[in-house]
Amino acid sequence: MSDSIHGHQVMQMMLEHGSALTKHELKNMMHCAFGEDTRYHTCSASEMDADMLITFLENKGKFIASDNGITTAADKICNH
Repeated sequence: MSDSIHGHQVMQMMLEHGSALTKHELKNMMHCAFGEDTRYHTCSASEMDADMLITFLENKGKFIASDNGITTAADKICNH
């Protein structure tokens, strides 16, 4: 695995999953896909663990909240 995974990859994984996740479920999915010790980065931040990335993405408005958890949308993933 790469030393650092871009947040876009996590959001893409959420899109492919296709249904809402709790933050805990998302964290578990990230750990299964990328490893528990993986670090994450975005276009403007780096050296985040899974919890930090989830909080970062939430604060940036990248998640869509519902009664069942969170989802994201393709138009929330920047293309640069």
